Amino acid sequence: MAIKDDYNFDYLINESEKLVLDELEKQLAEYSKPLCRCNDCVVDIAALALNSVKPLYRASLMGRFYTSSVMDQRAYATSIREVVLKSIEKIRKNPSHDIIQTTI
Repeated sequence: MAIKDDYNFDYLINESEKLVLDELEKQLAEYSKPLCRCNDCVVDIAALALNSVKPLYRASLMGRFYTSSVMDQRAYATSIREVVLKSIEKIRKNPSHDIIQTTI
């Protein structure tokens, strides 16, 4: 029997994921160098960034408030900005395919 059959994991959320995706959206809108924006490359950027930041999991709405109160929000936001930019640059230089499909 699978653990997911006995327990509800719908409220288990990594707050870092939302923060990284919000920052990625912002940086992609402002990014001026040629960059492939195909699904594979953008998801690779997000995955690389998420693997580089501290996860912030919560299992309830109260957990969200607790997570927000215990972390140094300014330092964490700065680290997310830096990690997302580094991830964009790394994937831009090393896409998972040979042809840049969509550039802006």
